[in-house]
Amino acid sequence: MKSYISRRNFLKAAGAATGAAAALGLTAAPLGADAFYPLVAPDKTPITILYTNDVHTYIDNESPDLTYASIAALKRSYEDADMDVLLVDAGDHIQGTAYGAMDKGASIIKLMNSAGYDLATLGNHEFDYGMDRIMTIINEEADFPYVSCNFKDLRTGRKVLPSIKYFFRGGRLLAFIGVTTPETITKSTPAYFMDADQTKYIYGIDGGDDGKELYKAVQKAIDEAWLYADFVIGLGHLGVDGSSSPWTSREVIQNTVGFNAFIDGHSHTEMAGEIVRDAEGNPVVLTQTGCYMGNVGRMTIDTERNFTTELISSTNLNPFNETQILQTDWIAAVDDMLGEKIAASPVNFYINDPVTGKRLIRSQETNMGDLVADGIYAYFNEIEKLDCDIAIMNGGGIRADVPAGDWTYMTCKTVSPFGNVACLMSVTGAQIQNALEFGARFAGSGQENGGFLQVAGATYEIHTDLPNTVQTDDQNVWTGPATGTPRVQNVKIYNRTTGTYEPLDPNRTYNMAGMNYTLRSLGDGFAMFDGATLVKDYVSEDYLVLSSYAMLFDGTTITTANSPLADYPGYLLDYENPYGAGRIVLF
Repeated sequence: MKSYISRRNFLKAAGAATGAAAALGLTAAPLGADAFYPLVAPDKTPITILYTNDVHTYIDNESPDLTYASIAALKRSYEDADMDVLLVDAGDHIQGTAYGAMDKGASIIKLMNSAGYDLATLGNHEFDYGMDRIMTIINEEADFPYVSCNFKDLRTGRKVLPSIKYFFRGGRLLAFIGVTTPETITKSTPAYFMDADQTKYIYGIDGGDDGKELYKAVQKAIDEAWLYADFVIGLGHLGVDGSSSPWTSREVIQNTVGFNAFIDGHSHTEMAGEIVRDAEGNPVVLTQTGCYMGNVGRMTIDTERNFTTELISSTNLNPFNETQILQTDWIAAVDDMLGEKIAASPVNFYINDPVTGKRLIRSQETNMGDLVADGIYAYFNEIEKLDCDIAIMNGGGIRADVPAGDWTYMTCKTVSPFGNVACLMSVTGAQIQNALEFGARFAGSGQENGGFLQVAGATYEIHTDLPNTVQTDDQNVWTGPATGTPRVQNVKIYNRTTGTYEPLDPNRTYNMAGMNYTLRSLGDGFAMFDGATLVKDYVSEDYLVLSSYAMLFDGTTITTANSPLADYPGYLLDYENPYGAGRIVLF
């Protein structure tokens, strides 16, 4: 891990550097700046900041005008014209599709290096391949630095990364402050932030139930930045969704003083520019590009300190050749590996509402949710030949619609891109009830929940008129069952011997299958399985489980009638219905 000198030692070093630089007509930049800057201020010129967020490894963008190669060309067009430009990213760039998962983001980082990125912050999905992996990227692979003012090593109490990065551009000193969403721990894998025994957290993200820990960390960085900077810009992965409150970018701005602008990510929101007032009423420009490289943002600071922002959806520049070659070669290599046809289907499978386009997978049943959960259920019952009573799959782990047509490994990888591994646990009926209740705690509220559970081998009701009384800690990790009337009722488990769905027995043990993310790593906060007995672990990656199921269909044609589970008497199947087979009923 990189080490950073103390403020006391910095002041000593800065004093010495200033003296030496003054003899050359220069003055020392603050710690973290990219160069010395002139003692006599040069003429001020406009500054351009290009920015991306939530690219999620979509390097085969539907719009070929926006790729890392075209962004590289855009940046170089400014440089070739002797204009001051920076290129930054607000997180979630190494995970999302097979292009990231196949080598855990290594090739994406090569593309970002080639494109000329100057800076990035950490999104929650930067941690999806584990703590060791992101540290390797930061310390060994990325040519650009990462910043985060609230990512902390709990063993030392120190920040893991610098809070601030300074750049001298256009005759002014810019300070970028990195901010990482406190939702990271549960939206990634909590075990990655814990010690080897998973008994205590050794890494944390400052947040606080009321947001005050986050605001304090950000304000501290702002105050430090203003000791040196002409402008202070947030580079955050916070988002504006109400479900992220009190940690949204708007709330951070409203509870701090000192940002000029804030480049955001996380909520996949297209915001060319919105004015948010800080705690003293000063205007702050908030912007976000959306996601999947649908846009690149352009922020301009003119010589009168005015900020303007816009979103660019295409360019007419020729892609930068070096980056284009890297991009094309990696796409071809991955596509070759994953492009083999394994099945076909006349059915459209959905995570989104086919009528409104609204994402449903995190709040109710869909046919894609059924298919993925059935894949896990069938993998253990039909391939591993192990008794599996119920399979669960968190909705946040199911990522794409699939239209009718051919299915390949790539199709399955797009649906299940995280590389999580299936496992089988022996759990009690009470643990199943607690898991379903925890997953359904926001159902019916309009708030999405990546931990909403799609199921196979089970049915249940959600009574949305009842309040959520599940017990959680300040990280939204489950700590105890509902204290009031459960919202989840009438849970039934399919009995393969009798061909009927039978009421859940809280005192009985069942074999439950799912991904290690949920069952073993506290993913999305599912802590109720602590102490459960492991039956079999690490059987296959998520996309291979789905691929295996696709190849089990008669004639490798994915329809209800061709499913191996159609041979299970009374088993609820209806892949032709976009809204599923009726396993989850909301009242």
